[in-house]
Amino acid sequence: MGRMDGKTALITGAGSGFGEGIARKFVEEGARVIIADVNDDAGAKVAESLGSAARFVHADVSRDSDMAAAVAAALDHSGRLDILVNNAGYTHRNAPMLEVAEEEFDRIYAVNVKSIYLGAVHAVPLFRRQGGGVILNIGSTAGVRPRPGLTWYNGSKGAVITLTKSMAVELAPDAIRVCALNPVAGETGMLHLFMGEDTPERRAQFQSTIPLGRFSQPQDIANAALFLCSDEAEFLTGVCMEVDGGRCI
Repeated sequence: MGRMDGKTALITGAGSGFGEGIARKFVEEGARVIIADVNDDAGAKVAESLGSAARFVHADVSRDSDMAAAVAAALDHSGRLDILVNNAGYTHRNAPMLEVAEEEFDRIYAVNVKSIYLGAVHAVPLFRRQGGGVILNIGSTAGVRPRPGLTWYNGSKGAVITLTKSMAVELAPDAIRVCALNPVAGETGMLHLFMGEDTPERRAQFQSTIPLGRFSQPQDIANAALFLCSDEAEFLTGVCMEVDGGRCI
């Protein structure tokens, strides 16, 4: 018996990084998963590697029709949806705040914030009909302890944290739990953007702010996600957990 036996999860941005790690952990624990990603090649590759337990669906999380299709894919895959993981994210390169173009600002908030709204629009009615569910939002330590040079990204992740708490209170009567994870900078495709440049010196500078002395790994985030989305956490909602090696202490 796995900790996710009988459950179906929709995971956005699951073609790489933290989302891929969460998908692999959930499947290991018995879940069926929908791999939603805007990168078709990466998403399809992850789904194929996970076998019949996984299905890929193309999804730009800032588009209503794509999020509707992702939820529909979960129903088609297994007849239900138990968990929505809003993992897909976007950032600007580390730079002074006034050097970020308006188009890039808009994309950050569409992917990091609007996606949570669209996910709720399509998943919450289904959760209500089923008698409950779990929403896990992937925030960031940037929303808890902001770094210079990432102002607009920091703000988007602050919104994720506030939305998580507000959603948790409003949806509790429907037995829908809402939690968040706040990872520290990790070994993902966006690391070079957070740092501004990927050099040994910049890596050392970033790692020096993490008491446990390393970047986060997808497995770190996946382990925390497994707990918060499992029945073991059935009395936890509104929790915004730092997975940060002590960065936010």
